[in-house]
Amino acid sequence: MRAENDNAKPLLLVSDIDDTLTGDPAALDRLWQVLERHRGRLKIALNSSRPAGSVDETLRSYFPQSFAPDAVITGLGTEIRLQGTLLSSWSRQFDAWPDVQIRETVLKMGYTQHEPVFQTPGKASFAVPGPQQADLVIQRLNDAGFSFKHIFSGKSDLDILAPEAGKDAAMRHLADHLGIALQDTIAAGDSGNDLALFEAAGKAIAVGNARPELLAAMPKDKTYHAAAHHAAGVLEGLAAFNAIPQSDVEN
Repeated sequence: MRAENDNAKPLLLVSDIDDTLTGDPAALDRLWQVLERHRGRLKIALNSSRPAGSVDETLRSYFPQSFAPDAVITGLGTEIRLQGTLLSSWSRQFDAWPDVQIRETVLKMGYTQHEPVFQTPGKASFAVPGPQQADLVIQRLNDAGFSFKHIFSGKSDLDILAPEAGKDAAMRHLADHLGIALQDTIAAGDSGNDLALFEAAGKAIAVGNARPELLAAMPKDKTYHAAAHHAAGVLEGLAAFNAIPQSDVEN
């Protein structure tokens, strides 16, 4: 039996993991059952700031056993994997980025880099105690002539990214690789870390448990704020955008 809307144009759902898909195992099971029925039309990608190994462990321990996304984006948008294999057209964009020299520069300042699992060819991650020290690192790298973007989070996490990298940029590249127009992408998330995704995607779903910083800044003209939390909110949003039949939510 064909699922409703299978003849329509393809869509790409790009979802955050933590507190968006996770948080309600029963709702996640239900969401996956629905997504499986629409795989002919609806592609699924996970997009996480975490390293690949950490995401893989979450998939093994928390997600339904049959869960099989079309793509997984990790490392703050510096890695895209399709069926476990790195997408070379994305990875090679960072071949010329001087991540080794950047690491050497920061280490010479006396700061410590995070464990190797947090490093990618497009991302150098360090422990820097406080925003003032992070500003010093940024200034030193600028003075040295490096091209980069940076994210300081928590109390001491400083990520230096290749200028082409980012969760939003990775989504754009993946959509192009899959032959899906950017206007036909749907982002789903719960926090300020997902804002760039929301701004880049054609449409967006803020789950019911979304944090205030996302709700305040999200593009309201194309974002659906679900009443339901976690994966149930993603399901609700997909129905609101007619990506799946409303009956899939009600049944």
